[in-house]
Amino acid sequence: MKITIVGSGTCVPSLKRSSCSVLIEVANERLLFDTGPGTLRRLLELEVDFSRIPYIFFSHLHTDHTGELCSFLFAMKNPETYRRTEGLRVVAAQGFLNFYERLKDVYGEWIELGPDLIEIIELYNNRADHRDFGTFRVDTLPVVHTTESIAYRITSRDGKSVVYSGDTDFCDNLVTLSEDADLLICESSLPDEIKVPGHMTPSLAGLTAEKAGAKRLILTHLYPECESVDIAEQCGKTYTGDLMIAEDSLKVSI
Repeated sequence: MKITIVGSGTCVPSLKRSSCSVLIEVANERLLFDTGPGTLRRLLELEVDFSRIPYIFFSHLHTDHTGELCSFLFAMKNPETYRRTEGLRVVAAQGFLNFYERLKDVYGEWIELGPDLIEIIELYNNRADHRDFGTFRVDTLPVVHTTESIAYRITSRDGKSVVYSGDTDFCDNLVTLSEDADLLICESSLPDEIKVPGHMTPSLAGLTAEKAGAKRLILTHLYPECESVDIAEQCGKTYTGDLMIAEDSLKVSI
């Protein structure tokens, strides 16, 4: 499995960090998690053809995670020479279909791919859920942020696993989902001394990974306040495993 941190930032504009997005490549499939502002540009820099991505997963509906969905859909059909011909599966928690319908109320046919090209799969937002896509399996659990917030665990056929937290406060569900994961990509929005509800700090992200026995941890979703603090040191107080601080275009393999 190959993992690329497409965007490691938040809703706060940054020249260094685009908003949240993660690309996971498993068995020649490309899975994109969240499409925050800046995602399309970063994919272009990474030489990834956005029109050939067959899966987009959303952790929740905040605009720093969904902001470029309409841009994706619009660019997939306009102009006609760029029109998408391969199916797209969009996976998210319950409530996404209504969100998509409201977007279509605003943008109309500009973002409507048609039922033959787009399939929306809604997962439970109040209990565990899973889907088997053949070359990989997806397991989810709700996390503590918004009513539609879920975290994802992707498991390849050879047993390798990556967990993406999305946005969340510390919670047992994320610990459970991350148990013995090869990699946990975990939000760590602000330094320990600036804890806010619905988000984690480096030490809480570290505690999650430590309790779960995750082999590696990447801290992401970093507000500018994290740049002036040694968040690796803060995380190291609770996590003894392999730690990385996310940057846009960071690549790792498991």
